[in-house]
Amino acid sequence: MTSKLDLVHARAALFDLYGDHLRSRGGQASVAALVRLMKPLDIAAPAVRTAVSRMVRQGWLRPLRLPQGAGYGLTPKCVRRLDEAALRIYRAGTLTWHGRWHLIVFEPVKERPRRERLKADLTFLGYASLSETTWIGPRSSIELDNLLEGEGVRADRFDAGLEGDPRELVARAWDLTSIGEAYESWHAEAVTLISTLPEQAPADLVFATRSRLVHGWRNFLFRDPGLPPELLPAGWPGEKARAYFEQEAARLLPAAAAFVDRELM
Repeated sequence: MTSKLDLVHARAALFDLYGDHLRSRGGQASVAALVRLMKPLDIAAPAVRTAVSRMVRQGWLRPLRLPQGAGYGLTPKCVRRLDEAALRIYRAGTLTWHGRWHLIVFEPVKERPRRERLKADLTFLGYASLSETTWIGPRSSIELDNLLEGEGVRADRFDAGLEGDPRELVARAWDLTSIGEAYESWHAEAVTLISTLPEQAPADLVFATRSRLVHGWRNFLFRDPGLPPELLPAGWPGEKARAYFEQEAARLLPAAAAFVDRELM
């Protein structure tokens, strides 16, 4: 039976590669290196090139001429997205909550494509919809200005205090039961994935395994806003899953990084 962690699409894998490895290595790589780095994930060269072209059109990557040949580097927009993601994936900073909420109110967006993009991006940034035009999050996002400007949306923003029980608000805004079940499912699949990795596995296999682990974990950025512990149910499964992710991602990093360094040469 195929696990969800086995399925990694080219565009998502490239985001993971740039965020996990290339961001700290200058944020660029040749096309040939990208193809080599995607091979352990069973992503073929045509799929890599198609995904890269799409990411260029969307403003995530920019073409470069490198000593090794044609390549692609990060745009400022992509750097902001990867830094925002790293903050939540690896707790690369302190996520604090001061008992207040970041509230965004904007005019209705009539065009469906813009509306869907706005919804997906706000969800990624940790916001939840209270109505079509009112969104709330536990903290402001460094990406918000660029997101709203890019979509041509003007919004009023508030640092708001809630009159009432914040747990009741959380229960309305986010489906914690579903998110908790997703964490339990991910954890079970991650344990199975790691258990199949041989003790002396080659670096390319370690890289592929860690990439699948990170990819599955990164998907929670689209579901879990990173609520403070005091607003979460007792025994929240996300904490157990996070502990396992952090342990295994760190353990596998040296071999995975060595593989990346080798293929970038």
